[in-house]
Amino acid sequence: LIIKWSALGDVAMSTCAMEDVARAFPHAKIELNNLPPRDKLFLGDPRFNSVSKINIRAKQGKWSAIWAWMQQVRHERYDLIVDLQSNDRSRFMLMFLQWTGNATRYLIGNHASRPYNIYGPAELSDPNPVQRMRAGLIAAGIPVNTPRPVLHIPEHNKKHASELQKRYGLTAGRYAIFYPGCQAAGYLKRWGEDKYAELARQLLLNEVEHVVLIGGKDEVEDCRRITELVGDGIVNLCGETEVLDIVPLAHDAKYQVGNDTGTAHLAASSSQPMVVVCGPTDPYRVKPQGDNVIAIQADMPCINCYCRQDCEHRSCMKAIQPEHVIEALHYKDGPVMIVPVHKTQQGLSDS
Repeated sequence: LIIKWSALGDVAMSTCAMEDVARAFPHAKIELNNLPPRDKLFLGDPRFNSVSKINIRAKQGKWSAIWAWMQQVRHERYDLIVDLQSNDRSRFMLMFLQWTGNATRYLIGNHASRPYNIYGPAELSDPNPVQRMRAGLIAAGIPVNTPRPVLHIPEHNKKHASELQKRYGLTAGRYAIFYPGCQAAGYLKRWGEDKYAELARQLLLNEVEHVVLIGGKDEVEDCRRITELVGDGIVNLCGETEVLDIVPLAHDAKYQVGNDTGTAHLAASSSQPMVVVCGPTDPYRVKPQGDNVIAIQADMPCINCYCRQDCEHRSCMKAIQPEHVIEALHYKDGPVMIVPVHKTQQGLSDS
């Protein structure tokens, strides 16, 4: 059993570890348990014999769902449980199963504590969640060779992506994709419509024929504004794609640029160059997996604040310019590119 209960970006990142487990046990019966609606990412995935879901965040019926989950785990009598969540809730639930007689032989987690009997080094301080997942797998003797997310795309998603390419004249290697939004509650992570519009103008001059905008209901206004600012060359697909349509579109893109958003983590399954603009979140923690992905951040004293409320200046985002992002698309010196910022540009007081 593989457990992963989390948001889109975390689930996408965890598919690196899922792939490693599947390769290590090619003849095993592997089951996946996650949150709705993330289970839809794995429908028909040949790595898993079954995909189940537990709605542990529901306002009503949560405890009955947890009890049903425990009964299911008891019934299946797993030889190995790989807890890729490893938070307080999953640890407590697995410990409760142990206390009440569940006899799973091996439990892999990323905490050196009960209920796990296989885990990575206690002193591991890497902020990247995938590295912490991998530490547990390594301790179990499972090779960790998967560099980026792995998702199995149903034929209907491949077909729809191809239809969109034909409809809008998108030629492989001649378009860029922007992921300019993020969930509404994390709006401080957005680089901004004006910046994306200027970046699109610069790329359209001589790099690409089209710039594609992808987003959901929280990004409608962002994408509409960018389209208005740029005009010709913009293909606004906001609201026109299913989640798994994004992956085949990303595979044919020349460049990808986005905020710290789950969509960017999903699209990182492509090997095409990607830049993720970071400000209030730690790029070493949130950067999508893959050596094709560069996170860019301004060198400021207030970075990584993880602020969710109003910010008076948003200097961390304002300091990053379109030319910095273009430079980052060709950056080869590491997973994170730091933009130096003069103190007078920071918009902060000396204090």
